[in-house]
Amino acid sequence: MTTSNNKIINKKDLKKMFWRSLSMEYSWHYERQMHMGFCHMINDGLKKIYKDKPEELSKALQRHMEFFNITAALAPFVGGITLAMEEMNANDPDFDTSSINSVKAALMGPLSGIGDSLLLGTLRILAVGIGASLSMQGNPLGPIIFLLVFNVPCFILRWFCSTKAYELGANYLSKLQASGMMEKFMLAAAILGAIVIGGMTKELVSISTPLTLGSGESATTIQSILDSLLPGMIGLFATGIYYKLLEKKVNVIWVLLGTALIGILGAWTGILG
Repeated sequence: MTTSNNKIINKKDLKKMFWRSLSMEYSWHYERQMHMGFCHMINDGLKKIYKDKPEELSKALQRHMEFFNITAALAPFVGGITLAMEEMNANDPDFDTSSINSVKAALMGPLSGIGDSLLLGTLRILAVGIGASLSMQGNPLGPIIFLLVFNVPCFILRWFCSTKAYELGANYLSKLQASGMMEKFMLAAAILGAIVIGGMTKELVSISTPLTLGSGESATTIQSILDSLLPGMIGLFATGIYYKLLEKKVNVIWVLLGTALIGILGAWTGILG
């Protein structure tokens, strides 16, 4: 079990994670979004944790190439907790590594909701308002004020997340393991992660059909029937198909082209809305 006496990660490592977190979105793409940026952010920490275990390091790097997306300024918070869990894995041969990605998935949704609302939906709008107002008056400080108002709080938050999340994760998870509650915590994290993914599927995958049953005023749309059974059922079904295709290593380009073709044919035939 990892304790406060055998921690591997130190403040210098966490500072490296802070600087690496600034490039989180350089390699963003639609398939897995921030996964390469996240892996790059914690890469030095992983190398230190698995210094004498190259096979375990390889598994850890593959583990963190899974889908990841979050408000960029809060990514170090997840990174710190992830390093704490990887450290526990390195010290405990019975550690369940699947719980690491479960915790990541469980944190993505709630933190993104908070971060997007406060930083992107509030702070950025405020910064734009101040900067644009000054610029319209001919003040050259407008763009500079905008960058400062938005970025200074974001950098402070990013620094705080980088330096405190690991400490929080290491201490809290160690106490859970010592009390025997770790398995229940991991189960709860896995359930929460599944709920978050399910919610994201409902919100981000929008597919409907205009087909109806009956005619005239008594006609009922098939979509309303499906929604009464399970809202977002078609989107969930489609997500399941995509999951199976990607699991079988089908090239994502073919998946995208197939999606576009089905969408065009579906709209042309009136099967899809």
